[in-house]
Amino acid sequence: MTTSPRPRTTTRDPEALTRRLTAWLGTRLPGARATGATVPDSNGMSSETLLFDIDHPDPPFRSCALRLAADPAAYTIFPRYDMAQQYRTMQLVADRTDLPVPRTLWLEEDPGHLGAPFFVMERAAGRVPPDVMPYTYAGNWLYDATDEERERLEAASVSVLARLHDQAPPAAATFLGAGENPATALHRHVENQRAYYAWVVAGRPHSPVIERGFEWLTEHWPKHPGETVLTWGDARIGNIVYDDAFAPAAVLDWEMAALGPRELDLGWMVYLHRFFQDLTESSGEVGLPQFLRRDRIEERYARLTGHTPRDMEFHTLYAALRQAIVMLRVAYRQVHFGEVPVPDDADALILHRDTLEAMIAGRYW
Repeated sequence: MTTSPRPRTTTRDPEALTRRLTAWLGTRLPGARATGATVPDSNGMSSETLLFDIDHPDPPFRSCALRLAADPAAYTIFPRYDMAQQYRTMQLVADRTDLPVPRTLWLEEDPGHLGAPFFVMERAAGRVPPDVMPYTYAGNWLYDATDEERERLEAASVSVLARLHDQAPPAAATFLGAGENPATALHRHVENQRAYYAWVVAGRPHSPVIERGFEWLTEHWPKHPGETVLTWGDARIGNIVYDDAFAPAAVLDWEMAALGPRELDLGWMVYLHRFFQDLTESSGEVGLPQFLRRDRIEERYARLTGHTPRDMEFHTLYAALRQAIVMLRVAYRQVHFGEVPVPDDADALILHRDTLEAMIAGRYW
């Protein structure tokens, strides 16, 4: 993790992309040019993000972010990128909740302009906890913050989930599928992950630990999945822009949004932090062991919503399983581009293999 090069994520030329963006921008805002375009280098392994400013005599907005469907030539992380669905989800959350969602500006579904569908939104000022190197390692703004500042950030981040789940009407998000039946929603979510895994391993070695994880889910299926809500999907602090007061300024990355039980987001927030924390400890560093602990997240969420999280062993294992499938796909992309050799053991490509095995055996928590 500390020495491997960052996996390749695109085959697109940023300069050519900026020129094509300027040509397209003129059709929406005559006389405008895209300037100062940069690609974030610390977050994001799926859809591509381009940050840019608008040069115009009278710009209605200045700083923008473009989300572009993944480059098909770059061995994409997911089989499908529905930019219109992301755009619609963000509009729904902006209209029906008090969450700070970036203002959506334009949706372009014609791939002819930039090579794939995309949308443009206003860019929020602030800081994002880094993924590379993870914020649990020393040397970044969140690690260097005080305990009180991290406490504020944690409380505000759990509040994002509580407000989303309580305020966003699931009936307005039926375009995400599964309707309002809680059993159907969770089953659909897991079956979609099974299909995703089958796509990842098509023509590649299968993962015994992932397949055991799916078996565990079947054997430990929740008796009462709970009400169906709109879930964020990629519910982690690395997808939030924070202001100087450690409060959320923008909630980003809605490509994994889905209808399902509240615990889908809670389990993902719990486990994605544990993923970084476990990696940090395995390298001999302390990390942030008191930050985003499972018991604290559950307690805060229950206090905010009146809903006591349940079946969290199921949902944290499910989160670890979903992360394992993503990590396997990332590793197979590295194989595809010749960055790593073809493995003898597919499970060796999963950084948190030991964690997933411990969860399946009931000895992790």
